[in-house]
Amino acid sequence: MRGSKFSHPALFYRASQFFAAVQAGLGRNGRAALTPEEMALVAAILPATAQQTLFARMSPNDRRHALAVAHTLRRAGHADPALLQAALLHDVGKSLGQPLVHRVLIVLFKAFWPQALARLVRLEPSRAVTQVSRWRRPFVIHAQHPAIGAAWAETARCDPLAVRLIARHQDVLAAEPADGPEALLAILQWADDLN
Repeated sequence: MRGSKFSHPALFYRASQFFAAVQAGLGRNGRAALTPEEMALVAAILPATAQQTLFARMSPNDRRHALAVAHTLRRAGHADPALLQAALLHDVGKSLGQPLVHRVLIVLFKAFWPQALARLVRLEPSRAVTQVSRWRRPFVIHAQHPAIGAAWAETARCDPLAVRLIARHQDVLAAEPADGPEALLAILQWADDLN
């Protein structure tokens, strides 16, 4: 099996994410509700009601993932308010509609047939995500979720830097940035990749 696509570390990582997603539907201790400590953390990072509403819009799995990213950042000593807002809301655009089965298909397409995924996610400039056929829409949402989430975060009056981080959280960085917004983006991506 050495050299096989099935031994690829990213595939095993995504498989573990899949099982975590299934478990997250139940939440900790068999329930999807956030603990009082988790709710307090969300309220501290996202003080506006509109921001908390965005967080609540996400699936239980995405909320768990976002909290894990925020916890990773805090444990590593990162306390920048914009970075933490971006941690909690970077995947909010997926709440437009990305069922778990489509997420699994996206991972498989990325690993085994990226050209097909590129065709599926293509969105004509004159069309909105909601105008795409229902079977294709979750694939397009996957590709567009950073822009969608950033627009929603801006409307909810998140920190402008958080909005930029959300919009770019899937960007490939050419080099390790030294400081500033690019450095925060690299830190967000690092914490996102760990969770």
